[in-house]
Amino acid sequence: MEKDFIVYQLKSIAIATQEINNAISVLIGYLKQDDHDIIVEGGPPQLQYHIPQDNDTEYLDLTDKEISKMPKQFRKEFRTNGLRAHVRKRTRGNSTSFEIRCRKGGLNISATGATLEEAKLRFIQKLNDYQNYKGIVAPNIPSTFNDFAMYYFENFRKRKVKSSTYKKDLLRLKKHLLPYFGVMKLKDIPPQMCQELIDKFVAAGNGKTAEELFTLLNCTFKTAVKHGILQHNPIDLVIHLKHERQHGKALTTEEEKLLLSEADEPFKTIFAIALYTGLRPNEYKTAQITKTMIIARNSKRHNGKEETKRIPITPMLRPYIDDNTVMPRHSLDTLRRILKRILGDRHKLYDLRTTFYTRCQMCNIAPAARDEFVGHSSGVLSNTYTDLPDEYLIKEGQKLNY
Repeated sequence: MEKDFIVYQLKSIAIATQEINNAISVLIGYLKQDDHDIIVEGGPPQLQYHIPQDNDTEYLDLTDKEISKMPKQFRKEFRTNGLRAHVRKRTRGNSTSFEIRCRKGGLNISATGATLEEAKLRFIQKLNDYQNYKGIVAPNIPSTFNDFAMYYFENFRKRKVKSSTYKKDLLRLKKHLLPYFGVMKLKDIPPQMCQELIDKFVAAGNGKTAEELFTLLNCTFKTAVKHGILQHNPIDLVIHLKHERQHGKALTTEEEKLLLSEADEPFKTIFAIALYTGLRPNEYKTAQITKTMIIARNSKRHNGKEETKRIPITPMLRPYIDDNTVMPRHSLDTLRRILKRILGDRHKLYDLRTTFYTRCQMCNIAPAARDEFVGHSSGVLSNTYTDLPDEYLIKEGQKLNY
């Protein structure tokens, strides 16, 4: 047992010594400015650090261990010097950086780092990325902005978002982005051009549109990168402050009473259901009334997933419906017109949902039940393991009484 312990300690010392030698080699390489290789006696074999002079370009020296981390297709070429990378050291004031670049036969990989080791790691990672997907350009993939954007919309975005969102995004693309970038090659679009477009909408007070265009450009360019058409996403360098969205303003209790007293049927019933269920305006058409619940399709679920939401008939809603009530159907434009006639420009239809959420908080309804009522996600893990029974929701719904 004692012998094994001694052997273990000796191995630990050997490993530590090896790491110290490596560290010494690196530090000497950084300090030495001569134009020759530095090899520390007793150090690990092939551990060489060649530091070029400022703004001078030299071939990059790589160890067998570093080459072994490259994709298989590049290892032999680097070992036989069939493929070489150049390294350049740049010094600006007190800042030093290293750039490694390799160009040959359509391959164009560039990586930078504050140290030579950091640049090497990034260079090897980019080679792996290149082999995995970035260096492969599928046939017949368009390379101009207008054609590729339409290709992305028709083959990818249409599957990712709801049909209503897709239609709106397509309108934004055709109205704002296609006229701006036109037939430019994707690789010729500079970040500054994207920045100027976003800045134009922000300066005009259209922050929401600026954010929507930023998102569309980001998705389009990311897809181009994955197709191998671009190496870098130009939108990554665009400075953009997230637009602060307005989520509505709750009605006062006086405004709530005024709306329900002034509205004629069937609009009174629709407004009452909206006020006391928190349905989104686009969910009114899917709402069904049962004896104890209002059941509707949750419109905020992506990737085609169908999900219903359950809101109990609360004490505030019960006076406006009975067992024979059928959910009235009217266009949202008609509802907006009547709401404006009664409350003026102070509120919009979505404010009825904000009112319900606010009243749930005031009446101390449990957050889990409230989120179930309004159709909010509680997170992937919570949604997976939470299945609230109707009895619990009905009990919490009884608290909405003011």
